[in-house]
Amino acid sequence: MNSPKLPIIKNIKELASNSLRRDALDILEAGYEAILTEQVLVENVSLSGQILKIKDKKYNLAKYKKVFLIAVGKCANRSAAVLEEILDGKIIGGVVLDVEPAKFKKLKSKVGFHPLPAKENILATKSIIKILEQAKKDDLVLTIISGGGSALLCKPVSGVDDESLKQITQSLMEKGATIGEINIVRKHLSQIKGGQFAKLAFPAQLVSVIFSDVPGDDISMIASGPTVLDETTKKDAQIVLESYFADERFDGGVEMISFLRETPKEEKYFKQVDNILLVTNKVALAAMRQKAEDLGYESCIELTDLQGEARKAGGQLISEEFLPKSCHFWGGETTVQITGDGKGGRNQEFVLGTLANLPEGTLVIAAASDGWDNTDVAGALADSDLLEKMEKKKINPKEYLKNNDSYNFFKKMKTQIKTGRTGINVADFYLILRK
Repeated sequence: MNSPKLPIIKNIKELASNSLRRDALDILEAGYEAILTEQVLVENVSLSGQILKIKDKKYNLAKYKKVFLIAVGKCANRSAAVLEEILDGKIIGGVVLDVEPAKFKKLKSKVGFHPLPAKENILATKSIIKILEQAKKDDLVLTIISGGGSALLCKPVSGVDDESLKQITQSLMEKGATIGEINIVRKHLSQIKGGQFAKLAFPAQLVSVIFSDVPGDDISMIASGPTVLDETTKKDAQIVLESYFADERFDGGVEMISFLRETPKEEKYFKQVDNILLVTNKVALAAMRQKAEDLGYESCIELTDLQGEARKAGGQLISEEFLPKSCHFWGGETTVQITGDGKGGRNQEFVLGTLANLPEGTLVIAAASDGWDNTDVAGALADSDLLEKMEKKKINPKEYLKNNDSYNFFKKMKTQIKTGRTGINVADFYLILRK
């Protein structure tokens, strides 16, 4: 007999204290289930004899002397385990760089840090570069690129050390720079991002399987586009730095301009590259929409590329008028401008930003697909029960918002959503449910 399937939302029973919460959590659970890394790969990758099929692309492994596997990001461990099983001994070696350790038959597990770069990330990236430099014209480099890769895959340009890179990244995040802006800077301070991975692998056949975690699914921005021809320039990175740092000295910006370098633009490095977008937040949002309709709600996917400052986005969306018995979805990635010294993440701050205008009979959820909202929780929910509890306890959410302390607010309210690390990253999920 098969063991019962455990829910991905680990505290679903504790949270589901009323029927609206129960429905909302069942809907969110359906989204998580639809994008399980193992399931996505088994559905899209197969080997028949010597023919490897990935989505609609086919590769005859008999053509290649060696097959290497490199996996980077928060989906790396689970992806590599599945592909190692599917390819059944055909991989001769490779590196798997994730935020947690894992065991493989022939692959080397490396552990790095996220969301900020670290020495460990640089050392792990050097081991990846060694493999890329080994690859020859008649070899195949199979690569998994997923969210978190921008921080994990990290080798700064000469003159920039890990602490400087960490400081500039953190400063941009705290100033509310978008993921696109941050990645433009990352590309031009790197020896492996912005298509440079592809250049290092040249002239081998490079197949990059991509899990999108960026709004709009621009593959040149996912993990800062290591295998994609970069259309941004050193000048674009300079503009980003100047716009956020103006005349400030090392808080991080202006001094970095002298270290920026151009990414490869020669098309020859990308002729032997296939970039295959395998999964996006659209898959999860479609599953959530179907579950909502099964539960009797009129449902609509409003946007798949929501951006903006988290608290403002939450306040704006909750102010819209929604019909009774309806469910509305957004996917994307907001930002937080840090002015306080509290604890939290963009999803919890998004929900905290809705409380001033949360209507009766309405529930809102924001949750990270990777289960890690800059803290050990995926996100939070808010509804009329939370407002009532907040008033009884005389807790002022504005004070928590002012201090960027959404984590401790929702911890007190006991409405944090806990999944643990999910091994998938397709940005964030937002839903508003009306009774």
